Amino acid sequence: MRAPGLALAALLLATGAAAQSPQGAEAPAGHRHAPGDAGEAHRRVDDYLKEFDAVVADGRGFGLAFAADQNGYPGPLHVLELKDHLQLTPEQEARMRALFETMLAEARPRAGRLAAAETRLRRLFADGVADDAAVRAAVADTEAARAELRLAHLSAHLRAHDVLTEAQRRTYQHLRWGGTLQEKR
Repeated sequence: MRAPGLALAALLLATGAAAQSPQGAEAPAGHRHAPGDAGEAHRRVDDYLKEFDAVVADGRGFGLAFAADQNGYPGPLHVLELKDHLQLTPEQEARMRALFETMLAEARPRAGRLAAAETRLRRLFADGVADDAAVRAAVADTEAARAELRLAHLSAHLRAHDVLTEAQRRTYQHLRWGGTLQEKR
């Protein structure tokens, strides 16, 4: 499942890895390779993608819910990691554990569908049978699978938000992102 996210975009820009350009053509900013650098940059991106695949296949999000997490909607795993700092009650902790287990149960099969869709898309090119219609269909299938997986993660963040108090959400925001919700809004 090769799903570029925000972190991948940052990695691509930081490493200079990107689209190939014809010899002698001026590449857009962020798309230039020094002679011999392209292989290393692409290996770093490939390593990142392998890590993404493994984490997502396990049911974890790897940035799929950043939009929620960064804006006051914590994820259950990170809440559990910070439970002592957040002073969770036993009931809150039990609810977070249940939310996390539910999220994993929803996310893992969806991650499998995304991985299969990504594999089918890559096979079109690897087998030399890619054409406009086949690629459009494969991309639509891949993005539908990605959307369902992302929704599993975002839904968990929505439910976790309601378990915490406003003070706990502010503390979480400070611990995870270094700011307050008021500063972000």
